[in-house]
Parts: sequence; C-alpha cells; structure tokens
Amino acid sequence: MASKHNSLSRRSFMKQAAAAIALPAVIPASALGRDGHTPPSERIVMASIGVGGQGMYDTRGLMSIGDVQYVALCDVDRKHCANAKKEVEAFYQGKKNSDSFKGITAYHDFREVLARDDIDAVMIATPDHWHALISIAAAQAGKDIYCEKPLANSIPEGRAVVNAVRQYQRVFQTGSHERSRDNSRYACELVRNGRIGKLHTIRVQMPVDHDYGIIYPEMPVPEHFDYDFWLGPAREAPYTEKRCHFYFRYILDYSAGEMSDRGAHILDLGQLGNGTDDTTPISVEGTGEFPKQGLFNTAYAYNFAFEYANGVRLVGDNRGPRGIRFEGDEGWVFIHVHAGTLEAEPQSLLREVIGPNEIHLGRSRGHHNDFIECVKSRGEPKAPVEVGHHTAVMCHMANIAMRLGKKLKWDPATERFDDDTANRMMQPSMRAPWTL
Repeated sequence: MASKHNSLSRRSFMKQAAAAIALPAVIPASALGRDGHTPPSERIVMASIGVGGQGMYDTRGLMSIGDVQYVALCDVDRKHCANAKKEVEAFYQGKKNSDSFKGITAYHDFREVLARDDIDAVMIATPDHWHALISIAAAQAGKDIYCEKPLANSIPEGRAVVNAVRQYQRVFQTGSHERSRDNSRYACELVRNGRIGKLHTIRVQMPVDHDYGIIYPEMPVPEHFDYDFWLGPAREAPYTEKRCHFYFRYILDYSAGEMSDRGAHILDLGQLGNGTDDTTPISVEGTGEFPKQGLFNTAYAYNFAFEYANGVRLVGDNRGPRGIRFEGDEGWVFIHVHAGTLEAEPQSLLREVIGPNEIHLGRSRGHHNDFIECVKSRGEPKAPVEVGHHTAVMCHMANIAMRLGKKLKWDPATERFDDDTANRMMQPSMRAPWTL
C-alpha cells in the first residue's frame, strides 16, 4: 500500500507547484536580485535532499562556500534529518554573521522543498533509484541541481533527466568529483595531447570490497524511518536494515552495484581521457558472477569490454588497485581512484608541461565550488548533465551485457541495443503513483 506521503502523484503535485511558482522558470527571483533577495554574486540559497553519509559530505562541502546559504534539509529518515539539521545550524551559528541566519527547516517530502520559491539550488544524494524523479521535478521547479552519481538508475531515466535540464535551462553538476581532481585532469591532458602516443586501450581496475551471499531476516521498520517512501518507485520488498542507506547500492532494484558506485567515477575518467564526453561506445560485452542467494544481487566478479567508434577499447575487471590506465603505443599513465595519485611509464611523462596551444581541460576550485560558480555564471560545470548521462549509460550497458553474457552492439544516437532482450532490460519499472 502506498504511503500517505505518496497519495499525491508527482504529476498532480507538480501541476499545483507550477501554478504557485509560474513554471517554467528559467532563473528564480532570488537569482535576479528581485523581491528583496540577495543576488547570486553574494548568495545562493540551497537545500539538500538526502542527508545520509554522502549527502552530508556534499552538504558540508557546499555550505562551507561563502556564497551559499542553506535554508532546508530533507530526508525520509527523521534521524538523518535531525542530525543534519543540528550540524548545519551549529555551522551557521558559529559564523560571525550568524545574525542573518534564520534557521533550517526540515522536510520529509522533497516536493515541499521544491515548492519553495526562495530556493535557488538543491543537492540530491538519495539512493540511485530516486535520482531521476527528483532531478526532473527540481528542473521543472526552476532549481539548479547538484546530483550524486550515477545520474540515473536506468538509461531511459537518464535521458529524461537530460531533456528536463535542457528544457528548463538548469545548471546541473553530476557528483562525479574525481574528474575535478587536478591530477586526473592533468593525466587526461597527457593522453589527449599524445604524450603516450596513440591511445589504444583504457584499462579499468575495480575491485569489489563487499560481502555477498548473506541472508538477512525481515525486520520491523524503525519508527523514525518512512520505508515505503524510501522504496518510492521501486517494487515492494520486506524491510531489513541492510536493504537501505549505504547497502542499497548492491541491490539491482535501487542501484547497479560496483559498476555505478566506483565505476561511475572510473568510467567517467575514461570518457574524459578518450575525448568522448559527448558520446558513448558502440559495443559492449562482458561476463559476471552474481550471488546465488542472499539479499545482494549485483556482480561481485566481472570482465567487461567496450569498443569506441575511434577504435579505442576500454576493458575492465575486478582486480586491484582501483583505478584506470591509459595505454598508448609510446607509454601509459595510471590514475589511482580515489587517492588521485599518478603513475606513468616512462616516469618522465609526469614532468611534462602542457603547451599553450595544446588541449587544456581546465581546473576548478573543487567540484562543489565549480557548481556554485556555474550557478552564478550560468556556465557548464565540469560534469554537466549530458556527461553524467553518458557515463551512467556505460555503467548500465556493462551490467546488461554481464547479465546476458553476450556481446551487444549499441547505437549512441538512438540509445538502443541491437538486441530486444537487452532493450527490455534497460526499461525502468516504477511502482505507482511514481512515473517519469
């Protein structure tokens, strides 16, 4: 049975919200300095939706930026929300200009946050199966968006997010912060400028550090946790503690396992180094070992291979150390994820200077700062929506190929496989009343 919080469908809710805030809004009133609001050169008013572990990491990063003012937090777990509220309020009350701080409003339902016309931008760090619905609703409500990776939990959902962000002219930063590291960008500049010769292979190393095969008993839902709202568009399932929060990423209903967890970071760097941010590979093949029992059902061992139209192959498996190696006919460079350190052969590569007339990938003052600066300038951040979508597409392509155990051709333009079964597997299934 649907929760009382879900009795109002997203579509009907957003119609009412649209009437209240005059959708479509390209730039909110506060971003123009009207109605007594501070212009974006001085303050971006923000809220966080999802304030568990990663959500608080992102919230801390964003609220520490001087131009940001937090006013709201949202989570279906009241303990998460209460702890986050306490921390954010303590942060602002400890600042010299705390007299202007009016407190933090805690919400249970993200739609109430999006209906506020004083909020310019939202940070989304919910489980993956919520990313698309909340991002689309935020774009429709005129909010700029920082959304954790992967951009969406299926390929069609990701395309719907791209379309909404473009339609409503929003700034969108995918939370793949590894691509904002200076070392990562320097390594990719070495590759793009031919320092390793002609690039032919990108090798991904992605070990899985999680226990599989464990059967967890059904448990009573904690009083502080709205489990039905947490499930949202996912099918009904008995509650057990290990299904939710951090562990959701190892269950296919909510995530895509290691492929969309660390894989979203590593494949994203492959896209950047290969110069293919604007497209995806043209084929994928793979094999995977999946648990035969237990709660978790994503692959714990795997091999996968992509082929690009430019002839480059990206291959990966579950060996360590975690990272990505670009191999050319004159050398290689390896990026350690998440350490950000580099190795190369020859080692002299790491002393190379990128010349003024060569390809420069730019730098930022960090992934969170990059987002806020683009909210103010209306520019494209380092991981804009289409880039995040293409990386997520690769995560889902690999998972589908591993589950089928066969090679699949892929059309980057139509975002379709040459296989009917594979195409059916990428379609999202959403529990009423939630729909794209």
